[in-house]
Amino acid sequence: MPSATPQVSSRLFGLFCLASYLLSLSYGSTFLLSLLIGSRGGNEHDAGSVISAAMLSTFVAVIVSGHLSDLLGAARSIALFGILLVAASLGFALAPGFGNLLLFFGLLLGLGWRVFYTLGPIIVASLVTPAQRAKYFALLSGSMMTGIGSGPLLGRAASALGYPITAAFYLAALASLIGVLLFWRLDSQLKNASAHSAAVSRISWRAAAQVLSSRAVFPIIMVGLGGCVFGGLSSFQTSYAAARSLDYSLFFLGFMSAAISSRMLIAGFVVKRDPFRASCLLSGLMMGSILMFGFVVDDGFSYVLAAVMLGVGYGLTYSVINGLAANEAPNGTTAQSLLLFSLSYFIGVFGFPLLAGKIIVEQGMATLLLTVLVVAVLNWLISVGRLVWRRAVTSIALQQAWTVRRSSGTNPNRGRTNSSKDSN
Repeated sequence: MPSATPQVSSRLFGLFCLASYLLSLSYGSTFLLSLLIGSRGGNEHDAGSVISAAMLSTFVAVIVSGHLSDLLGAARSIALFGILLVAASLGFALAPGFGNLLLFFGLLLGLGWRVFYTLGPIIVASLVTPAQRAKYFALLSGSMMTGIGSGPLLGRAASALGYPITAAFYLAALASLIGVLLFWRLDSQLKNASAHSAAVSRISWRAAAQVLSSRAVFPIIMVGLGGCVFGGLSSFQTSYAAARSLDYSLFFLGFMSAAISSRMLIAGFVVKRDPFRASCLLSGLMMGSILMFGFVVDDGFSYVLAAVMLGVGYGLTYSVINGLAANEAPNGTTAQSLLLFSLSYFIGVFGFPLLAGKIIVEQGMATLLLTVLVVAVLNWLISVGRLVWRRAVTSIALQQAWTVRRSSGTNPNRGRTNSSKDSN
C-alpha cells in the first residue's frame, strides 16, 4: 500500500520555504511605499497608483508564467523573474521623487511577484498528494507571509537605528537576490522529488472556461475579495497608524505572528475539518477585525488584537480556499485553477489600493474602512451561501432516497395484494 508521506525531504522543503521567505521581503517592503512617497511630497493616492501599476503586469505574467514553467521548469522560472523583484526594490530606493519611474518599478514588481506567487503552489501541488495539499500550501503561505510581514519591520528597524526608510528596500533587494540563487539551485532537486508528473501549467481560454464553470470559481472569487481586504488595510497601515498616533510596526508584528503561528500550528487541524464551515467561520473573524479597526482600536493593545484577528482570519481562510481551488477544479486543470486563483488574488491585492488611496485622499480613512468592510461582508456571504446550498442539496438528496426506499418497500405488497385479488 503506498504511503501518504510526500517524497520530498524536510530539508528540501525547508530550503524551498526559506527561498520563498527571502523573495517575499520584496513585496512586503511595498507596504512602506506610502511612507516613502509621503516623505518625497506625495500622498496615499500616489502610493496606490504605484502599487496598482503592478496589477497591469499580472495579466502578462499569468500567460508567461505557465509557458515558462513548461519550458524551463517552475523553480528556474521563479529565479529568472525574481531578478525583477531585486530590480524593483532597488528602483524604489534609488528613484527620485514619485513620478513615472516608480510606476515602471511597480510594473517590474508585479511581473516578478506574480510569477513567483503563481508557480510556488504549483510546485507544492507536484510534490504532495491531493489530500496533503492544504497542509503544505499552509506551510508555503506561512513562509511567504513571514517575508511579507518582515518587510515593513525592516523599515521600522531602520528608522529606529537612524537610517532612512530606503534602507529597508536595499535589504529587501539583497534578500531577494539570495532567494533567486536558492531557487535556481533547487530546480533539479524539486523536479526529482515530484510525486507525479506535473500537468501542463499554461493557461488557455478552454481551460479557464472549464475552471470558471466548476465549483472552483467560488474560492477564486473569494481570494480576490480577500486580496482587496488585505491590500486595502496593509498598503496604507502607515497612514492609519499615524492618524491614530500608533506605531505601524505593531500591526505587522501582530498580523505576521498570528498568520504564521496559525498556519504553522493549527492549519493542519483546520484543513482536516469541513472547508465550507471553516471558511465561513474564518471569513467572519476577518470581518470582525475590520469592525475593530473602524470602531474599537484606540491604543496599542486593541491595535495588536485587531491585527491578530485579521492574521488568523485572513491567513487560515487563504489556506482553506487555496486547497478548495485545487481540489474542486475539473480533472487535469489543477494547475490552471491555481493560476486563476493567484490572478484573482493579484487583481484584489494590487488593484484595490488604487481605489483605496483615492478614497483616503478624498473621503478619509473612515470611508476606506467602511468600503473594506462591505467587501469582507460579501466574501463572508459567499461562504454562507455555499453552506446553505450544500445543506439544501443534502436535504433534498436524503428526502429523495427516503422516498425511493419507502416506494420499494410498499410496491411489492401492493403487487401481491392485487395478485391475490385476481386469483380470487
